[in-house]
Amino acid sequence: NMAFTGKYEFESDENYDDFVKAIGLPGEKVEMGRNCKIVTEVVQNGNDFTWTQHFPGGRTTTNTFTIGKEADMETMGGKKFKATVKMEGGKVVADFPNYHHTAEIAGGKLVEVSS
Repeated sequence: NMAFTGKYEFESDENYDDFVKAIGLPGEKVEMGRNCKIVTEVVQNGNDFTWTQHFPGGRTTTNTFTIGKEADMETMGGKKFKATVKMEGGKVVADFPNYHHTAEIAGGKLVEVSS
């Protein structure tokens, strides 16, 4: 199932300010991220994923991982950490250092939730 493969353009966010305050994102990064037109590119090959976020100005963050195996990951703020990404009910689920992240495809769109 290659359900996640595709290129997804950022459309909207909810509760952005509360979330970035809660995870302690520095002020300049908060403004940079606000309404940031990120393009997320996902390549899925079975349980192997390459998840790339293209930021305006040419910066990219890429995480490569296999479902169920520990991987070296990086937050959008550039912090490196280890995580084991899981698949739960069609959602890709990962625990980042300060938050829990899920991603799913709904109506042809990539829906990501961080809490």
